[in-house]
Amino acid sequence: MRINFNGAAQTVTGSQHLLEINGKKLLLECGIYQGRRKDFYSRNRNFHFTPSQIDAVILSHAHIDHSGNLPNLVKQGYSGPIYTTPPSADLADIMLQDSGHIYEEDAEYLNRKKLRRGEQPIEPLYTKQDATRVKQYFQEIGYRQSFEPIPGVRATLWDAGHILGSAGVCLDIEEHGKSTRLWFSGDIGRPGLSLIRDPQLPERADYLIMECTYGDKPHSDPEEAFAELRDVIQHTVARRGKIIIPAFSVGRTQEIVFNLNRMISAGDLPRIPVFVDSPLAINATEVFRRHPDYFDDETHAFMQTGRHPALTFDGLEYTRSVEESKAINATSGPQIIIAASGMAEAGRILHHLKNNIADERNTIVIVSWQAPYTLGRRIADREPRVRIFGEEYPLRAEVATIGGFSSHAGQHFLLKYAQATQTTLKRIFLVHGDPDAATVFQQVLKDNHFNDVLYPPLGDSVEI
Repeated sequence: MRINFNGAAQTVTGSQHLLEINGKKLLLECGIYQGRRKDFYSRNRNFHFTPSQIDAVILSHAHIDHSGNLPNLVKQGYSGPIYTTPPSADLADIMLQDSGHIYEEDAEYLNRKKLRRGEQPIEPLYTKQDATRVKQYFQEIGYRQSFEPIPGVRATLWDAGHILGSAGVCLDIEEHGKSTRLWFSGDIGRPGLSLIRDPQLPERADYLIMECTYGDKPHSDPEEAFAELRDVIQHTVARRGKIIIPAFSVGRTQEIVFNLNRMISAGDLPRIPVFVDSPLAINATEVFRRHPDYFDDETHAFMQTGRHPALTFDGLEYTRSVEESKAINATSGPQIIIAASGMAEAGRILHHLKNNIADERNTIVIVSWQAPYTLGRRIADREPRVRIFGEEYPLRAEVATIGGFSSHAGQHFLLKYAQATQTTLKRIFLVHGDPDAATVFQQVLKDNHFNDVLYPPLGDSVEI
């Protein structure tokens, strides 16, 4: 068996891991690379392999950094099954179509500017029509349901506790008379999060491909993050500013809105307008309602009433149309605007940032990890000037970074995850982590008697 690390290798984006087993090729994930603009198109359009030669794909969950390049994979010749859970299939379908629409809109917007400057136009990475073609290849698999993606491999999906339908992937492999269990963590969630069940730990793995996004730090308690967000909003409202929150439409948006509901219901915040400027978030909520079996017991009770707690307070408005989105920027006074994308790389959040980033009364709240070279990272790093749609804007708004809302496991649970299968484990491959986080976590693992821990670079290939 050969493992090729073709994405999310020494970075936290663009997850792609190609397995060569028994003469067949199995791809784990097909995510979008998010980073330097000059690399975005080349890295996402040019695979390290020939898509038509892939035999099967397994998708751990629907987040774009794991699923977002499936349209290009299909466009370039892949026509095999894409195995994933039912919620992930539904979420990926709407998220990919949304991404295609955003890429088209952003290209159109940029091309108008390029035309005025006499520059060559750009093509969108892919279109909404490209994205719609992916759905036909989804093969829905429930948790703990064994299936054979390629000959000699029995696969099982386990609840990863990260977002709705997220999964760790257990592969029991028979090759040349040898039995091997390879476990791919996907994105590991956090115990005790609202809405979804806790992550399931690996069992009896020989090899572990494991994310390490927060390998360098434990998470603060979610209630501390709740209090921090409340204080930031209170201070911004007091100076008559706006609160701008880039957030992933699936998972993070619902969690933030639910916490705002708690704050307003408790009287900690005035009833200011709250805009969720994301058609995708509305569509995602409809997916939630179709899959109540994937939620924890507390959320089950809410779902049985046909209502989700994030949607139940006055002043909350979801905006679908472009006209509604533009109207938000014409309003004044304290308000909260939540919009995608989570790393501020595309979509409506760019327009809200453009219109509000230079006003010192406002606050930009960063609630997600930001990949290097993204606009979100530049804002989180408080660079004095940032480029939005090719133009520079001064960053005068306050920037607040709040890490406790992460749906990724922190260092302590990552260690527990690896320790769950330590007695059988021969080697760990760390992926989906920045070098700083991975270096710290490698040392943590070695201090806890894990002797073979690799952090493979992009394009590395390992035979086991």
